[in-house]
Parts: sequence; structure tokens; C-alpha cells
Amino acid sequence: MYIIFAFLVAAIMSFISTPFMSNIATKVGAVDHPNARRINKKPTPSMGGLAIYFGFLVAALCFADVGGIETRGLLLGSVIIVLLGALDDVYQLNAMVKLAVQILAAGLVVAHGVQIDVLTNPNPFGMSEYINLGYWSIPVTIFWIVGVTNAVNLIDGLDGLAVGVSTIASIALFCVAVYTGEITMTILVVCVIGACLGFLPFNSHPAKIFMGDTGATFLGYIMATVSIQGLFKGYAVISLIVPLLILGLPIFDTGAAIFRRIKNRQHIFEADRGHLHHKLIDMGFSHKHTVYILYVTSALMSLLAVTLLLFGLAKMFMLVFAVIMLGIFAYHFLAERTMRKKEQADKAEREKMND
Repeated sequence: MYIIFAFLVAAIMSFISTPFMSNIATKVGAVDHPNARRINKKPTPSMGGLAIYFGFLVAALCFADVGGIETRGLLLGSVIIVLLGALDDVYQLNAMVKLAVQILAAGLVVAHGVQIDVLTNPNPFGMSEYINLGYWSIPVTIFWIVGVTNAVNLIDGLDGLAVGVSTIASIALFCVAVYTGEITMTILVVCVIGACLGFLPFNSHPAKIFMGDTGATFLGYIMATVSIQGLFKGYAVISLIVPLLILGLPIFDTGAAIFRRIKNRQHIFEADRGHLHHKLIDMGFSHKHTVYILYVTSALMSLLAVTLLLFGLAKMFMLVFAVIMLGIFAYHFLAERTMRKKEQADKAEREKMND
């Protein structure tokens, strides 16, 4: 009953508050204007993530046990992340400033005991089944939280994409939390699912409001921290591949973006139009079809992750995981090459017409 009520309260609060947040965003200037990189054709209010956070927070405070030190750290960190995202939606903060504050929020969570202490050995032929991180647990945890926070933000490029992928990933995390017996984490993830679904009707194509950095960074942050509690806690359920698969779509797209920008000698924080959703659009898929393709991709990866966790086949699928990563990076490379050839052909055609 707690799970059902937490879901309903989060969904209703998020749904009801979204129109109010849209008005607030317009008044404070948090409006996303069209440009060459963005998909929207007209100015659209941003900062809708405040509605997601409001729905989540109300339900969490009502139904989750927030007395534990780890949960308090998680919620305190979320306040910092949401405030940072809201300021960024209005003032377009410097990337290094945002990174510094995100590291601060992650450090606060770590200081409250949320840490990745042990990992499964990614080498299936290794002598030891587990790797004790020791002093490396703090930087690894901070890197994980900050990395996933920004990864979800980077895929927020189409109407309903980031919130839908986050919902799918959260459903997988819910299964993990139930399996591991983490009651508080179960309630928190249900609150995330409800808040996302309450916001989705306003964010589906054509979107009436965007969740902005406020929502995208919050969803990345909360999934990163919850995954630590549900996946990296206890030797019986530790599996590096499971969280990487559940959050695979944003993680892989971010990895490809970093690789692409380094290869093109760009700053890694410099925005571009080379993400997976951009490539699918450029290949001729419609806005909705692109979102559905990525939904299905995320759902399949999450299903595989939960299956691996339940049946303990993680090591057997380490090579599958490696092949998937190589396949995605290869797809990015080939798609980029195809786009470059098309641009060259179009340019040559224009020059021929001008002559």
C-alpha cells in the first residue's frame, strides 16, 4: 500500500504542479529558444523539472523512512542539484561551475555513507571475484554520481526522451531494490517513477514544457545514488554490468560524445549535434519514432540487466556487454561518417547548381 500511495501521490503532485512551473519558468526567463542544435521550433518554457522534484519530494517525505543518515544525505544532495539546475536554466551557468557544485553534492552524499566499496571483477578470468576499492571508493563514487547526473542531462534532446528513459531505468531499479530488500530505496524509486509519469503528458511531443537541467540532472543524480544503495551494496548482488546496463543508454551516448569531441579536438563540455537521437533524426526517423526506438533500446538493456541479476549470469555476459559497447561506438562512427559524406554531397550539388 505504501508503494501504491507513494506512486499516486508523486504522479498527482507532479501532474498538478507542472502548469504552475510552466508559468514560473516563463516569468523568470527560463525559456528554451530554437537554434541549429535544438529540435523545438518555438520558444518553450524550461525548468519543468521542479514539478518532477516536487512530486518526488512530497511523496518521499510522506512515505519513505528519511531518518537514516544515507537517505538524509541523498535528499540533501538532491536539493543542491535541483537548485543548481534551476539557476542554470535561468542564467546558463559556466560548465566548470556546474561540475564543481555537482562534485560538492556528490561529496555530501559520500560523507553520509553512500559509497561504492566493492565491485565485481570485470575480468571474467580473474582470480578474485571481487575488487575492494579501499581509498578509491570515494573518488569512484563521486565519479559515478557526477557521471550519471550529466549523462541523463546529455540525452535530454527530444520531447519526452530523458524522462521516458529515466522512467524505464527506474522501473529496473525498482526491481533491483525489491530483490535486495532495500525498502527505503524501493519507495524512493517509486516516487521517481510516479513523478516522471505525472510530468510526461506535458513533455511528450509536441512538448508544452521542458524539464531542463533542473529535471535532467536531478533524475541522473537520484538514479546514480539509488543504484549505489541497491546494486553496489552487499556481495551477493554486486555486479558492475547491471547498473551499466540499466543506465546504459545515457552512459554509452555520453561516452561516445566525449570520444567524438576529443577526436574532433573540441572541449568535452562543448555542446554539439552528434548525439544518438540527432543521428536517428538525420537518418530520416520522425521525432516520435526516434523516441520510441530509444525507449525500446533502454527497455531491452534494463530487461537484460534485471535478468542477469536474478539469474546470476553477469560474468557470462561480460563479453556481450563489451560487444554492445563496441557496436554502439561503431554505430556512432559510421553514422557520423555517413552524415559527413551527405553534407559533402549536398555542398557539391549546391556549388554545381550555382555554377
